Amino acid sequence: MRPGSRRQGALVDDGAPASSRPGARHGWRSTHGSIDELADRFPARPIQQTWAATEASRKQCEHQLLEPPLLRDDLPYATRRQRRIGLVKVLDWLQAQPGHTWQARWMASGAEAEPGTDWRRLVTGAGVKDPNRACADLGPGLSAMICADLVRPSIRWLLTTATPRKLAASLARTRDPDGYAQLALLCQQAGASRGTTGPALDRIAVIMAAKGGVVADIGVGDCLQVLQACADTFTDGHYNSPFFYQLLHAMGIFGPTAPPTVRVFGTRGQRSPEQLIDRYGIVCRPIRDLLVDYLSERQPRLDYSTLEGLSRTLGNLFWADLERHHQGIDSLQLPGNVAAAWKQRLFTKTTTAGGQASDVSSTRLSAMDTMATVRAFYLDIGEWATEEPARWGPWVVPSPVRAGEITHRKDRDRRKSRMDQRTRARIPVLPALVAALDAERIAAAERVDTALRTPPGELFTAAGQTLRRAASVKGGHVRTWAEDPDTGARADLTLAEHRAFWAWAAVEVLFRSGIRIEELTELTHHSLVQYRLPATGELIPLLHIAPSKTDTERLLVISPELADVLSAIICRIRDEAGTVPLVVARDENERVWNAPAPLLFQRHFGAESRPITAVAIRQLINFAVAGAFVTDADKRPLKFAPHDFRRIFVTDAIMHGMPPHIAQLLVGHRNINTTMGYKAVYPKEAINAHRAFIARRRALRPAEEYRTPTDEEWEEFLGHFVRRKVSLGTCGRSYATACPHEHSCIRCPLLRPDPAQRDRLIEIGNNLQARLQEAHQQGWAGEAEGLKISLAATQQKLAHTDQITARRNAAVHLGMPAFPDIAARTVTATEPPNPGGQPS
Repeated sequence: MRPGSRRQGALVDDGAPASSRPGARHGWRSTHGSIDELADRFPARPIQQTWAATEASRKQCEHQLLEPPLLRDDLPYATRRQRRIGLVKVLDWLQAQPGHTWQARWMASGAEAEPGTDWRRLVTGAGVKDPNRACADLGPGLSAMICADLVRPSIRWLLTTATPRKLAASLARTRDPDGYAQLALLCQQAGASRGTTGPALDRIAVIMAAKGGVVADIGVGDCLQVLQACADTFTDGHYNSPFFYQLLHAMGIFGPTAPPTVRVFGTRGQRSPEQLIDRYGIVCRPIRDLLVDYLSERQPRLDYSTLEGLSRTLGNLFWADLERHHQGIDSLQLPGNVAAAWKQRLFTKTTTAGGQASDVSSTRLSAMDTMATVRAFYLDIGEWATEEPARWGPWVVPSPVRAGEITHRKDRDRRKSRMDQRTRARIPVLPALVAALDAERIAAAERVDTALRTPPGELFTAAGQTLRRAASVKGGHVRTWAEDPDTGARADLTLAEHRAFWAWAAVEVLFRSGIRIEELTELTHHSLVQYRLPATGELIPLLHIAPSKTDTERLLVISPELADVLSAIICRIRDEAGTVPLVVARDENERVWNAPAPLLFQRHFGAESRPITAVAIRQLINFAVAGAFVTDADKRPLKFAPHDFRRIFVTDAIMHGMPPHIAQLLVGHRNINTTMGYKAVYPKEAINAHRAFIARRRALRPAEEYRTPTDEEWEEFLGHFVRRKVSLGTCGRSYATACPHEHSCIRCPLLRPDPAQRDRLIEIGNNLQARLQEAHQQGWAGEAEGLKISLAATQQKLAHTDQITARRNAAVHLGMPAFPDIAARTVTATEPPNPGGQPS
């Protein structure tokens, strides 16, 4: 929970009009979730009582049913003869029923009267000696009548009946070959198994059989009706899969207002303040109305998750608890013994097992926060009563929670100590963890690639492991499986590669940018932007972080290592057209579905691309860390949470000389004290000295220093990046700092070598070799020691150059928009455009 509002579904403003941004033209954004709510917006096609085909005569029906395509020419003569006999039996049976149309006769036959009744028994009668043989061709006969649209059984009957079988294949052949051909192509592109696509095609056939028409005539309401019937009929979730809607939406037959993802079905949207409070069954109506009124007053300034937490605290932990233990209570002014008993219960949490309360109790960690919320509730009413006495005045009473009871200082100190210890234990093992995740990613990809080139049943060796390619599993599963030749244990190589890649990508992005897990899941292709220096034309890649927790956006400079990771992610998620697919993500804090956006953390699932949620990222990190076997100093296994990398980022930045107030801006904290709380092992004297320095500087600085920079000041800022250019590459020193290593670039760890200067590095290395040989000959021991250090640094720079060249060869253009497209201010260049025509 957190206070403050959020701007949901915001895409980076890339300079394009709103209507041209991805997803903007649809205007689809739902706070609705349940099938019932969506059914009001998308009504199903009504059940018709009569139509042209069902009014046909017996002679017309026989002419239609006994000819292709309803009766196939390629069948053997005996089979065709048997099917004619079965079809005539069904026609005779229906013609004997009352009604003027075939549909009316079907409804009057009683076939749908009792669930689970075998309708074929009504045709053959009870006196048949061999009912199985007599019923053999009745199913194909009824199937032909359904395909000819003579009868339209109900959805519920079609879902539960054992016959007719293979209705989807019959409709695909007789009624809508083109529609089912498109569906088959989508199933193939989705990469789903037959166990998934088969039931989906059957559900589409049920809609066509019950409502008539072809695949393109199916509407959203029809799909909702089938989903509701499945939910009422089946308890097994396999039979309730909405994958058929996913196929139909990908086919493009729905309008732009249709829900873009199947995940909308079954998810609940926002509740009103009345619904939030009524969950707890409060008996006292005036108090219930007061709590609803209070939540309504706070609602515009809170996100939904915070509002829901507030309702849980006030409605359940506070007043509902009082009503359970103090029958008939109806006043906010609590007697001393009642308040004391409530606080005692609040701090004690009873463990339940099997629905029964046990004798084991523990201290509730959130008790202090609950008391602070209740106190704020009383104080808010008292403050609002001065402005609206008639509305809030009758409820003004002393708070049962005193100010001295909710001191957080001790808890903050303990939490700070605990977090510092957690950070100290994880900083030393982070390089080993990153290296292990990278190695596992490469090894998992190698195993999948090698397995795909190996015939089923054959052995293969990849990443130092010998496996046997498993044969295709039943159901046509598209994943790649292998088994250990010694133990026979099966492994899903596709799933292992998926986990390895996304765990590595998540850890790399979190560690190298310091962003929150929520900001990671909201990164889009539009978040990658670039700025070109006017003087040199050098491109500086930037990462745009959309407003999240603090409602402030920020730009981060992308390091070369982070750029490599983002490049690998984009290469993985691009479709065949070379674009990043648009996906629809659910904002769990607001309980709404955001507009489609090209999210970076996404995966292909069925016929759509889905975002990788924060919960999934946590699970991927836990799984990968457990497999990397990282331990602390006491050889105990370590666990990493996504926020640990943010704390490590802040600690590492400040330890390497970054001013805390700059680190504050990078990580997006409102208060520098929060940033300093993230910093582990920071001396208390340095904290106090820095705070005093900031206070003095703020007091001494004139107000005009906070104005917009002049052109001269801006040129001085740009000049820093120009002065970092050296003969061997680029210096990575901090802004407005001089060279700390007296321009000894070959030894400097801040030098990022330019691959184009590799020959110069080789020349320098050869020269150092010659000078080192001369020093040994002349007996210059001190000179030789210095030359050895320089020679080792030169070899490291050569290795770094080769790594950069290899990454560049494997990298692709990220498609980042230029800096002026997203910048809030326009920079006027003092120099003419560069020769390449790129405006500065």
